[in-house]
Amino acid sequence: MERSANALDERSKRVLWAVIESYINNPGPVGSRYVTKKYAFGYSPATIRNIMADLEEMGYLRQPHTSAGRVPTDKGYRFYVEHILEEEIGYHSDFAKTILRRFKSIMQDMESILSETTKTLSALSHYMAMAVSPGPEGVTLRRIELLPYKEDRIAVLILTDEGIIRHHIIKNEFRLSASDLSRITNFLNREFAGYTIKDIKEELINEMIKDKEEFDTLVDRALRLCTEAIETYGANIFITGLTEILDFPEFADIERIKELYRTIEDKHNIIKLIDKIAHSEGVQVIIGTENPIKELHTMSVIASTYKDKDRPAGVVGIIGPKRMNYISAISLVDTAARILTKILEEGGEGWKRRK
Repeated sequence: MERSANALDERSKRVLWAVIESYINNPGPVGSRYVTKKYAFGYSPATIRNIMADLEEMGYLRQPHTSAGRVPTDKGYRFYVEHILEEEIGYHSDFAKTILRRFKSIMQDMESILSETTKTLSALSHYMAMAVSPGPEGVTLRRIELLPYKEDRIAVLILTDEGIIRHHIIKNEFRLSASDLSRITNFLNREFAGYTIKDIKEELINEMIKDKEEFDTLVDRALRLCTEAIETYGANIFITGLTEILDFPEFADIERIKELYRTIEDKHNIIKLIDKIAHSEGVQVIIGTENPIKELHTMSVIASTYKDKDRPAGVVGIIGPKRMNYISAISLVDTAARILTKILEEGGEGWKRRK
């Protein structure tokens, strides 16, 4: 029967922690002699060797080669991370100072803020960083604009209360004039400004299934244009820092780098990952085979939702090798999520007061 981490005695926990930290700092199998010299446990090399053999039998460590030392398994990393998460996560002041300084010139544009956040996370952690902008469901419409664009096209601009701007080009199948578009714009803003995208979608569906005779032609066309414009609204995904992880020995293989690049370029993969995190509380750590994306089974993901009025608004996180500095990475992600939450909840006033 497999023993749980709770069943480990204190000696086993200390040795397991030592092996994991040693492997994080130096990417090579960890031997009993190294642990004896590095850590003042007062145990003999033979005792540590026996404990490491027991930990391997329980699935916390593995031995890559018969004569080599041990390296952590996903189960071993999970033990390590759970103990980190039990402690109070430290606020990463260096990240906070850097990112708030960079925000000063872009405070009204949430997507620029997320872009800067990923760049800063990646630069400080030396891993890849990701962020997902607030999705359409809880985003509130501030204003929609319909503008003539070329002969048979309409430019649609959607501005939200979160400061996010979406623009899209749709067909002008009704050959609407600039005057018509102006009237439609005024109608849509009068009817829908202040409502969430989710509520607008539901209302549009209700209105469109009503008897058409209830509407004049322009209102009917306004609803159809709004339906098409809203359908184009979706969350944006930001991923930065592929070059940051290329110095790690885990990525010495060019084929592995190519596979990783293809994986993160596929937004369906990232959405699959986000779905695992989006409604969780606090920092989530997904290690190796826990990841729903097979191509990321050699990686770890540390992520957290950030919120708007207690609703999950988006996700921010770090992607790196399983042999990552979890303590620092967890602190970075938690700090990023707290700052983004404060920005959304206070409309930027919170950071302005820190100048």
